[in-house]
Amino acid sequence: MTLHTLKLDARQRAMLDEMGVKVWWPTALVTQPEQPAELRPVAAAAAPPAPMAAVRARPAAAVPAGATPAARPAVAAPHGAGILAEAPRRLYGEEGAAQAGWLIVADMPPELDGRHGEPFAGDAGRLLGNMLRALQLHDGALPVHLMRTHRGVASGQPASPRPLAEAFAEAVAELAPRIVLAMGPLAAQSLMQSSEPLGKLRGRVAPLAVMTGMQDVPFVATYHPAYLLRNPADKARAWSDLCLAAEQLAR
Repeated sequence: MTLHTLKLDARQRAMLDEMGVKVWWPTALVTQPEQPAELRPVAAAAAPPAPMAAVRARPAAAVPAGATPAARPAVAAPHGAGILAEAPRRLYGEEGAAQAGWLIVADMPPELDGRHGEPFAGDAGRLLGNMLRALQLHDGALPVHLMRTHRGVASGQPASPRPLAEAFAEAVAELAPRIVLAMGPLAAQSLMQSSEPLGKLRGRVAPLAVMTGMQDVPFVATYHPAYLLRNPADKARAWSDLCLAAEQLAR
């Protein structure tokens, strides 16, 4: 991506500075901007090792001959549980311009963020906003929609979360996105139909395996904002993924 696609004027830089996003981009034309300070890795201070308290070892309980140790009970998943997704909600863009923009599919643990509240809550929501603003998506030039996905049991009620493949196919038909961005392992693995860890799925443009006829729509996977709060060293990789996704729109 060249600099002109993410060029900031003095007013925009001041706004991002107020939000805590430092954009260190040179004024000359470059092939790719540096990541904002909000997405730059933060070195964690090494904590001194805690002294180990002396623990008196207890003798292991004897197991009678021919008997096997009792295994831990497995935690059973809810009957009929699957990967569900909500209907997409518009984050940026004018009301009439719903197509040919970004479609973001993000993991959303319902017990943490609240399915009926804001798309993301707290620091994760603020970081998501900073990431999208750093790409200048807040100007509304392109529509940006968000789908939240999680594991659960479909209730079948109107406007309730539905199976991901069904909800995603309907969203694609309605929004005709030019780029699909997955945030988090559940969304990435589900859309790519892969069991590989997110670290191996990110960093490249991949095909969408969840439905046919989507080979021409670029798909990029990256880390979830909540994960980046716990692992700030991966912010640089996330910023690289966002730039890769934005580059697809310039082609």
